[in-house]
Amino acid sequence: MEKSFENIILHPIGVVRNTIKQPFLIANENGIRMREDLNPTIEELRKTEEIISNVVLNKNLIDHLEGIDEYSHIKIIYWAHGVPREARDLKKVHPMGNPENPLVGLFSTCSPARPNPILTTVVHLVGRDGTTLYVTGLDAIDGSPVLDIKPHFKESYPAGDVKVPDWMEKIHSKLGEKKTKD
Repeated sequence: MEKSFENIILHPIGVVRNTIKQPFLIANENGIRMREDLNPTIEELRKTEEIISNVVLNKNLIDHLEGIDEYSHIKIIYWAHGVPREARDLKKVHPMGNPENPLVGLFSTCSPARPNPILTTVVHLVGRDGTTLYVTGLDAIDGSPVLDIKPHFKESYPAGDVKVPDWMEKIHSKLGEKKTKD
């Protein structure tokens, strides 16, 4: 790294409130694994499309939300607080914690076990009441600190052919074309 940076301090802007009490993927110093077998984990992930999560933002952010209701989808950026410190040192993982997937470098996956466990999920915005957003499709666990919110629109992604590894195509195929992270 050319320049040395000082520590960065992030201040959560809110918190996730929902019925998801445990992460779908469990991380520790040995890697990641699915909380349950493959099919039950996939079913639980699919259920997030129906679970309404409350994204409760700090009250002083009411003006920051002006115009958000005009979007059907938004990106929730949150801290994976359920990832233990020792899991943040992983260098390689089997994607989705499935040993049938190749062992690959962490940055080529959507694993929650990261040096900085910042995760992003595109969600459907179904409603708003003041500084509380009601969304579906959020796979964050209850109590996850929210770091930021951004509007989502299809033009924010590259047009044309996007190349991804075969194993990632298989994961998304098993999830029923559900995109859980970006």
